[in-house]
Amino acid sequence: MGEVCKAEDEKKKNKTWLRLIWRICNVFMSVFFALATYVQINDPDAGLWMVGYGLPSVLCACIGLEPHVTETLPWRRVADLHVMVSSAVVATLGWTLYTERITQIFQQEEGREFSGLALTGVWLLLCRHTGRAPVGKLRVSAAVSITIFPFAAWLYYYVNKELRSNWPSHCKTAI
Repeated sequence: MGEVCKAEDEKKKNKTWLRLIWRICNVFMSVFFALATYVQINDPDAGLWMVGYGLPSVLCACIGLEPHVTETLPWRRVADLHVMVSSAVVATLGWTLYTERITQIFQQEEGREFSGLALTGVWLLLCRHTGRAPVGKLRVSAAVSITIFPFAAWLYYYVNKELRSNWPSHCKTAI
């Protein structure tokens, strides 16, 4: 009988750790999306992109504070609307990148916008219904991988200044 109780305690401990890691990933993604919102300040169409990154930042902060918020109607509606609009813009930007045969997408503003919006959409889809049931190992592993990538990419481009040499001036002066 004691072995069954130990196994159940171990499962509860794992679920607690997974939930904690999930919340931490959402806090980090909220910070990343907030930074992405901030750097849009110099962009010619800043308002559009600030909303595009600001909404996911707020939604992720809500999950970091209370993971069950994903089951509320307002959170789901805002997230679904953002994913729908972002998907349309990502499709448009993707088509533009494809037709212009752009290969180094981070060197073009459309490529960076494409990547950023795709990231917000993927993240919000990953967050759907996480308050309904315990988050699993696969979702948390994906979340950790996705969380690390934008910070590593941003640091890489920040350290390697020659990669930013062809960027427009409004992309170089925010941070």
